[in-house]
Amino acid sequence: MEPYHMTLHLIPSETALILIDFQLGTLALPLTPYDSDGLIATGQRLGSAFAEADATIFTVNVAFSDDGGDRLKQPLDIPMMLPDGAFPPEWSRLTPEIANLPGAKRITKRHWSAFFGTELDIQLRRRGISTVVIGGICTNFGVESTARDAWQHGYNVVIAEDACSSIGEGSHEFAITRTLPRVSRIRKSDAIRVALA
Repeated sequence: MEPYHMTLHLIPSETALILIDFQLGTLALPLTPYDSDGLIATGQRLGSAFAEADATIFTVNVAFSDDGGDRLKQPLDIPMMLPDGAFPPEWSRLTPEIANLPGAKRITKRHWSAFFGTELDIQLRRRGISTVVIGGICTNFGVESTARDAWQHGYNVVIAEDACSSIGEGSHEFAITRTLPRVSRIRKSDAIRVALA
């Protein structure tokens, strides 16, 4: 299935950018196909375009309490990509390029999805948002989970493909070509900036 085939038009007052897990801990992962420097630059350019258009921006990080009592603890065949024990200092801190986007609102999550157990849905609805543009780490975990929930909540979903990256060969590509097109439209960040303007 080839994405990028439908015309995209975004109304700034009804569109929000959601940037997921652009934080020091996840940016240190071996990301592919886009490395952390490229991802940060793309996310910052996209965020700046949203700020210039006076559109809403949400930055999302994942964090847990100091005692770890709110971390998921179910037995798994493949462990989650989180440090054992206490998190290293600054692990949950957003990179400054994303944290300092003008007017960005912060959401802290404790799961893959930025919707589950957070106030994101009410914050979007009360601002009259009908379309969300999503980028972040990891494409097949945090981004995909948030996109699925956004779609199930009735939002129009756009994925900024080059503002997403993952770990593991083929993980990003599988999500972008197989699963995410069933709940969203996939576009490059340049096309999204044009559609927003």
